[in-house]
Amino acid sequence: MGMLGLRMRPPGTFKLLGHARRNTSGAMDPFTLCDDRSDRIVNSLRMQILEGDEEQSLRIRQIFDDPKEVYRVEIARPDQGYQRTTLLDRDALEELLATDDIRELVLDQLD
Repeated sequence: MGMLGLRMRPPGTFKLLGHARRNTSGAMDPFTLCDDRSDRIVNSLRMQILEGDEEQSLRIRQIFDDPKEVYRVEIARPDQGYQRTTLLDRDALEELLATDDIRELVLDQLD
């Protein structure tokens, strides 16, 4: 018993707050972690592009061709002094452009 009459926990025992236990079967697989991260990045780009207004500019250009195609996606908001630059491989770019609204925005900029 402690000074206030409360039971003390043994050293090394901790209470986990707010975190549900995850299924750890594939949690440490590097390919799964990489795919999840890529999906989150593409989804974040998609949301930011779709939520943008006329002040936002979008620029996509290829920066490498060999050994793998790599594209640079730039989102700029000059009025806010903000610029986001993300490098994507071809598969991730195709996934981003699979959304009709984003594909239309890119095609409009080409015209």
